[in-house]
Amino acid sequence: MSGDRLDLERPRYKQDHFSGRFWHFFDMANPLNIFATNAELQSAVELLQQYKSGQEPRETTDSQVWHAQKLYNSAFHPDTGEKQTLIGRMSFQVPGGLILVGGMLAFYKSNVQVVMWQFFNQSFNAVVNYTNRNANSPITKKQMAVAYASATTTATITATFLNRMTKAAPPILQRWVPFAAVAAANCVNIPFMRQQELKSGVTVSDEEGNPLGQSKKAAMKGIAQVCISRISMAASAMIPIPVIMRLLERTSSFKLRTRQSWLLQTLLSGIILVVAVPMGCSLFPQTCSMALDDLEADLQDSIRRQYGSRITRVYFNKGL
Repeated sequence: MSGDRLDLERPRYKQDHFSGRFWHFFDMANPLNIFATNAELQSAVELLQQYKSGQEPRETTDSQVWHAQKLYNSAFHPDTGEKQTLIGRMSFQVPGGLILVGGMLAFYKSNVQVVMWQFFNQSFNAVVNYTNRNANSPITKKQMAVAYASATTTATITATFLNRMTKAAPPILQRWVPFAAVAAANCVNIPFMRQQELKSGVTVSDEEGNPLGQSKKAAMKGIAQVCISRISMAASAMIPIPVIMRLLERTSSFKLRTRQSWLLQTLLSGIILVVAVPMGCSLFPQTCSMALDDLEADLQDSIRRQYGSRITRVYFNKGL
């Protein structure tokens, strides 16, 4: 163990630039984390508790502590400390996403296929969104059901409508229809799932983390950034793979049945998502900031009355 104590309240990698955020989320979303056993996760929790109280075993190394922190971040809710369901963890995004992306890209021609795969995708999204919900802005079962139904309906309507509109269009445009449906659904699902934040606002703080009040405008900014991040994850796989498949199909030796095509697109999706998931999460800092002048007028006045001109920016957690 080195002489300096690790600051476990801060991420291992600096979050003020993209590369630091990427490696932080690469650790968190690493699909290998899903193979950690309950015993390993419990050992990680115990080591972190021991380290924070200065009572860790003498032979403990920094790398062991960071490994424990990585496992903890990948499996436990940051607000409640509760163990997350496996399917909802960020580390399950790659194995879950590769099957769904491969399916949506391979089975997109009939309305039955569209409805089935969009149903599977939005069901998966609902579990992920609930598992990674903001514990400070709880959502009711009714609100969650409305979000799920709205996103599934939006995705299905978008896909079936575009399928009809693009029947005479070039094949590549037809293959991009599933991505358009996923993008549209994300723009509905995420705001609905986090509607409590839009109604009540999120807590904004100063640089030291001292709460200053609740802001709906901050909630809007955070949710918009999460929507962009989620869409970018899908775009990374769902835009280039149809191009790759189209180029392969033009060669006389490349003739695949539907099932074989699905397996190939699933494999390509997995390869891309290993990088795309942490990259999408890294587009914006987890701790988002806003200029004081961009907040609601009443909140600006309240902060200025208490702190004068000392505070010019506020900070808040944008969520995932």
